[in-house]
Amino acid sequence: MRYSGKVEYAEARKIRARNTRIYRTAHWPIWIWVFFLAPGPLTFSLFAHGFSWANSAWLAAVLIGTGIAGLRGQMPGVEPRPYILRFDEDKPNPLYRKVCYTFAWNAVLNFALLNLAGLIIASVTGIWYMSQLYHYAYLPLCAFILLLGAAGLLPRVGRSTKGEGTERRYFYGSVWAVTIAQTILLILWKALPSDLAHSRTGSIIKLSVYAAALLVMGLAAWRGALPRTRPIVPGEVMVD
Repeated sequence: MRYSGKVEYAEARKIRARNTRIYRTAHWPIWIWVFFLAPGPLTFSLFAHGFSWANSAWLAAVLIGTGIAGLRGQMPGVEPRPYILRFDEDKPNPLYRKVCYTFAWNAVLNFALLNLAGLIIASVTGIWYMSQLYHYAYLPLCAFILLLGAAGLLPRVGRSTKGEGTERRYFYGSVWAVTIAQTILLILWKALPSDLAHSRTGSIIKLSVYAAALLVMGLAAWRGALPRTRPIVPGEVMVD
């Protein structure tokens, strides 16, 4: 499909020589959240039963690991200076970017797909299998996504940063769509009456709203109507 939405021009973007401390610190929580979500069954337990000692131990490990990486400038957005200045430059993609964005893709895709599958099953059968899905399907799907990342087959995790001007919009568009759709789904889960929320009718309602939110936000991202979802037209300089 030919793109006909809004674009950005690289030469019109402001050049930033260094990242400020505030900018770097603001990106740290993003990667804390990405790696905290990595053990899916543990995350499911958190939402189902509340914070446990296992969640606390994992959070502490993530805080230490990402804190060390952040101090060394080994996470996207937390570097002392931007790594990518020319988006169409054939520049090696550092290992830390590949690792971070691969796990970010897992956080975006895995939970969205499993929640969608759970809603479809509940709408058809009237029975919830979310616990089973996260117990049996999360890790294989996570392993598959990590393998795609290791092979450089996901946006922003390839060997080169040459396609960054286009690949970034796929990443941010997915983040926007999944984050908003799952937030709406959580609100519905809490807002619907208990008897309706756990019924087949409630499952159909949640599935319809969830799928519609994914579709609407996906289309908005495709049109470049959301922040960081416009392709950057070849020119002089871009800053991630």
